[in-house]
Formats: sequence, structure tokens, C-alpha cells
Amino acid sequence: MDRIIGIDFGIKRTGLAASDPLGIFASALETVHSTKIIEYLKKYAEKERIVRFVIGYPMNLDGRPSEAKAHVDAFLPKLKAAFPGIPVELEDERFTSVLAHRAMIDGGMKASRRRDKTEVDRISAAIILQSYLDRTASNRNHD
Repeated sequence: MDRIIGIDFGIKRTGLAASDPLGIFASALETVHSTKIIEYLKKYAEKERIVRFVIGYPMNLDGRPSEAKAHVDAFLPKLKAAFPGIPVELEDERFTSVLAHRAMIDGGMKASRRRDKTEVDRISAAIILQSYLDRTASNRNHD
């Protein structure tokens, strides 16, 4: 089944999310050590057909790329080399960590789990992906 993969890339950890087959909803998958991300995605691609990657792009409040941009920029060629036929989109990731914490609180997650950075990373990936899915669905509906 076709999946769009959301990626919240970090220096140490990378949060991952996947769309449903229709490309409507994003679900948090896992948080993987950043050095293992390509390996994880290759294994995932053996089970599911990845049709697009959506990567959170770190931006400052003024709309300019943040310092973390360099890490994402270094990761992009590796991803494109490992998956040459799959398009890659960048999605503004401002406020995703804040939104992830809010979602965990609203969902009733215990404070001890909310402090777990791996939970925040994978939920952030889902928020990045859902933002992309919502925006592109809105654009399709207005065409």
C-alpha cells in the first residue's frame, strides 16, 4: 500500500510517521537513532510502498531557516541517494514540538511519558506529515 513518510530529523534521534493508504491521516511510527534512519526506511520499504518523503524543515519565527537546517541539508542527499525515485518535500516544522506536547497532554499521556523525547519526536513527525497532507488536500480541493 502507498505511504507518505513524515520525518522529524534530529542530530541524535529522528521521529517517523506514515500516512494511511489514502494519504488523509498521519500516524506516528517510531523514533530511530539518526544514524540508523536509512536502514530503517529500507526495511519499511520492503513491507510498504513509499511514494513520498516529507521532511520537517527547521525555520525561525521570522521565516528564515534555523541553525538546525544544516543537519537536515546534510541528510537530504543521503535520503535521495538511498531512494532515488521517491520525491522529497520540505515542510515548515515551526511549533511542532509545542504542538506535540499539547497533543500528549490533551491525549491524557502521563507526565513521565511526555518527558520521553522519543515520544515527542515521533508525534512531531506525525504533525509535520499531517500538516503536509492537510495543505496538499486543500490545494487539490481548490483546483
